[in-house]
Amino acid sequence: MEKIRIDNLSFKYPLSEKAALKNISLEIAPSEFVVICGKSGCGKSTLLRQLKKSLVPYGEKEGRVEIDGVLVEEQDDRVASSQVGFVQQNPDNQIVTDKVWHELAFGLENLGYSNPIIKRRVAEMASYFGINTWFRKDTSELSGGQKQLLNLAAVMAMQPEILVLDEPASQLDPISATDFLNTVYKINRDLGVTVVISEHRLEDVFPMADKVIVLDDGQLLTQGDPKSVCLNLSKASHGEPHSMFFGMPQVMRIFEKDPPLTVREGRLLLDEMLSERDAETLRNINLDKEPRTTTSEEKILELKDLYFRYKREDQDILRGLNLSVEKGSINCLLGGNGSGKTTLLKAVMGLVKPQRGKVWISDEERLAMVPQNPQALFTEITVEEEILEGMAYLEMTMDERIKRTEEMLKLMEIEHLRQANPYDLSGGEMQRLAIAKVMALDPTLLLLDEPTKGLDPFFKRTLGNILLEMSEKGKTIFMVSHDIDFCAAYGDRCFMFFDGEISAEGESHEFFSGNNFYTTTANKLTRKYRDDLILAEEVKAWLTKL
Repeated sequence: MEKIRIDNLSFKYPLSEKAALKNISLEIAPSEFVVICGKSGCGKSTLLRQLKKSLVPYGEKEGRVEIDGVLVEEQDDRVASSQVGFVQQNPDNQIVTDKVWHELAFGLENLGYSNPIIKRRVAEMASYFGINTWFRKDTSELSGGQKQLLNLAAVMAMQPEILVLDEPASQLDPISATDFLNTVYKINRDLGVTVVISEHRLEDVFPMADKVIVLDDGQLLTQGDPKSVCLNLSKASHGEPHSMFFGMPQVMRIFEKDPPLTVREGRLLLDEMLSERDAETLRNINLDKEPRTTTSEEKILELKDLYFRYKREDQDILRGLNLSVEKGSINCLLGGNGSGKTTLLKAVMGLVKPQRGKVWISDEERLAMVPQNPQALFTEITVEEEILEGMAYLEMTMDERIKRTEEMLKLMEIEHLRQANPYDLSGGEMQRLAIAKVMALDPTLLLLDEPTKGLDPFFKRTLGNILLEMSEKGKTIFMVSHDIDFCAAYGDRCFMFFDGEISAEGESHEFFSGNNFYTTTANKLTRKYRDDLILAEEVKAWLTKL
């Protein structure tokens, strides 16, 4: 018998003209690892929330959702609380207590377990997840990766049979994200827990999946094992790839006829293809790449010998940091969670004052910043009012403000959401609205903190082209990001932030060619033959010329 059964499920939010889900029917077997993917706003989160009784959204619902043959809405509350564990996208939204140990015990306390049982389960979870060293810390002191791991451990302490995760790695750096997803996979294999996860970061989760479900505009587009789904998408629309195909892992897009799932499989396939080729020839094939040049070599931002700590007794977060940014360039700052990248952006904006050092910004620059949490910018009740409010203090006529609002709605592809409440949007749509609100100010120096968080692979390409266009007009972008593929594709210069300073920097191809983990799948795949390829398109062009 299937663990989860969904029959003809349709769902519409109140006051919405469009259904979020349309006639979804699927089955999930016990202990399956299921990945749900699709564009932002396609209904992934809405579908996942139908599986947890306490999280089912309010609206018009048709069809059936059953777990072990019981309708979700008819489940006993106690059973529903422990049977399905849910891990949300934002780690801070799920933490409810002040101490790590109390967070682990909180769910068990609410279910009324005795102290001996709570202590045993908490000790077991802390050991399994490696939480021992920060067991008595304040939750506010944890990094993003630690908070998300704590959320997972707290959920697993209640011994759920089904684990539902809604883009859990979207705010984690590449190494933390890989570690977190490997832990989820280990839970699935060690304990037989059924895992249902929605994720845009498909490179890591595709090799783990037993089944992939692809949603498009609230409908079930295709489902099956990862390879068959990739093949279906590549041949969709009368031989033309479906747009969702371009969201597949790089290694699968490079070898689309017989797609491997992992870099390891891809390298073995490449070795087989190139076994009789001359190494020197492979290195010297010209791909006719034209390096993008910035519009000016004029420096507009310079940080000199910066030192900063939040409290006197704390360690320095910025430690002798030096960095300069040229006009018209796209700059990417990478590094681990909790390393201080956001603090650096705040120092540039003047939101924190370094104890030592100098922040110099050209007088001609107009600064604006999109924070990591888009909701920090929201003050109005509709999307279009939100953008209009952002221009309230600019010297513009109302007609000019309305015109620019229309331009931003169109640019960010959220015209259809103009009357929606900002808090009703999906994570990716919230991010687009936040970027639109800040870009309406027409800044010449735009600071972005995790701009691609929650964005699907399709809109990332749109955003990248928007940033390139801004750059060509002489505007400068400085972003903090964990999205290596995005930085590789659109960044002019990349910086590695470590131990309070810039430990490495360089032009994007040079930067990513020298790293093991902070690099792209394309580079991992081909570095044995040549180390200057960092994009899937470059690898495909190279193989075509062969």
